Amino acid sequence: MAAFLKRLGGQGARIVLALVFVLPLVFMVVSSFKPDDQIFGDLDSLRAFLPLGDVSLDNYTGVFERVPAARFLLNSVLISTITVVLGIIVNSLAAFALSRMRWPGRKLVLTAVIATLIVPFETFALPLVWWVNQLPLLRANGFQLEWTTGWMDTYQVQILPFVANAFSIFFFHQYFRSIPKELDEAAIVDGAGWFTIYRRIVMPLSAPAVATVAILTFLPAWNSYLWPLMVVQSEELRPVMVGISYFFQLNVGWGQIMAYSSMITVPILALFVAFQRAFVSSIASTGVKG
Repeated sequence: MAAFLKRLGGQGARIVLALVFVLPLVFMVVSSFKPDDQIFGDLDSLRAFLPLGDVSLDNYTGVFERVPAARFLLNSVLISTITVVLGIIVNSLAAFALSRMRWPGRKLVLTAVIATLIVPFETFALPLVWWVNQLPLLRANGFQLEWTTGWMDTYQVQILPFVANAFSIFFFHQYFRSIPKELDEAAIVDGAGWFTIYRRIVMPLSAPAVATVAILTFLPAWNSYLWPLMVVQSEELRPVMVGISYFFQLNVGWGQIMAYSSMITVPILALFVAFQRAFVSSIASTGVKG
């Protein structure tokens, strides 16, 4: 009986915890189909979580009329995807050198990389703005190319500063350590070089880690707000998170805010669900070697 009650209590706690996370999402999606007056009118009942009443797609059409939402979404998809691809390549190569190759000072370098994890982004945001504003840039001026200074108001200023990531390097490092080094030795005997070992052996065996790093890289890039707000002035280059500020300037429409929020949240949840097994598998694997 005691074991049954304990199991029942555990299941009840899981259900309550799930409701805490799921109900706000349900409310957001359901409210995106309702007019503002009905959203506030349903707050005191369970109707707030049910698609009842005057349900329509007016809020979604209003979003595209009020802001260039399609452009914002395209920008975020482009920025996030390129950041993920470059991040996987750069960080996995760095982790491979730190975990599989022997060279003097590699432990010191790994320690320095891990130490940067405790430094919040806000502490170096302004110096980073100054630095990217001094970098050379090749711009197209009609049919001619010309060198200018400063990366402000470009796509690359939203991508390149976040390609190298300390956590991704550490995560790959820990996962690579779980792969037997005897595979490296056998490949070297067969005449393979380090890059061949990386490309043909280590990376194919690290698919769960790649999926996890892809998710953990994509989310911050997709959710980025402060950095684009600081370095991007052109509306054509702004990502989705900056776009949400448009709805709070004049005539706040909560239905449209819910619709816009649903548009930028639901696809990310679907992405996580699609890679959930790989995510859990890689987390478990990196915990084995510590």
